Amino acid sequence: MLLELSDIEVRYGAIRALKGLSLSVETGEVVALLGANGAGKTTTLRTISGLLRPTAGNIHFDGQPITGLPAHEIVALGISHVPEGRRIFPEMSVLENLQMGAYQRRGSLQADLSRIFELFPVLDERSKQNGGTLSGGEQQMLAIGRALMSRPRLLLLDEPSMGLAPKIVTTIFEIIRDIRESGTTVLLVEQNAAQALEVADRGYVLEVGTVVMADSAASLLRDDRVRAAYLGEGVT
Repeated sequence: MLLELSDIEVRYGAIRALKGLSLSVETGEVVALLGANGAGKTTTLRTISGLLRPTAGNIHFDGQPITGLPAHEIVALGISHVPEGRRIFPEMSVLENLQMGAYQRRGSLQADLSRIFELFPVLDERSKQNGGTLSGGEQQMLAIGRALMSRPRLLLLDEPSMGLAPKIVTTIFEIIRDIRESGTTVLLVEQNAAQALEVADRGYVLEVGTVVMADSAASLLRDDRVRAAYLGEGVT
């Protein structure tokens, strides 16, 4: 088991955002987290990456307890987080943004940059441009590329398709497949449930801070409740 969350509780003041949440991710999988706004999906990723501290429960990564570790230590262990909204550095060049993703590493980054530019050719073409001048889709590619520069074993992706044109969304999900095939495990939060389940091996459905469904992606795609709630399909 690469990642395991057991009975995680997270509070924002008096509000319980996660209520005994448990889930797991195996090495080599793409796992999708589905749910309405406020279900706890982003909170789950922020807790895994050390940006939030759980008030109860345990998180293990590759058998090692990481509950409550600071974010920079979690990155060093092999978990990288692409947050909702991309959060690139707009005044820095594309190349500088990518180099920031490897801030904990020493030595030459050329092999890693070559890999990123192969995955995202547009970033190679625009490597000297400031990140803020890129389109939304290009900024998302930059955010993913920056995260990959840390050579993560587990990539956390929060709403990678948000606000993007359909053609770019298709490209982003093709890239997620490529990332998995290259050996990086992916935990994906995505409002576009159909696209997420098409690329995922398994999925969890969250409601108000807890897991209410867990199954293979194929089974969730066929489930009437999932189709009605998240795929916009009426059930007859």
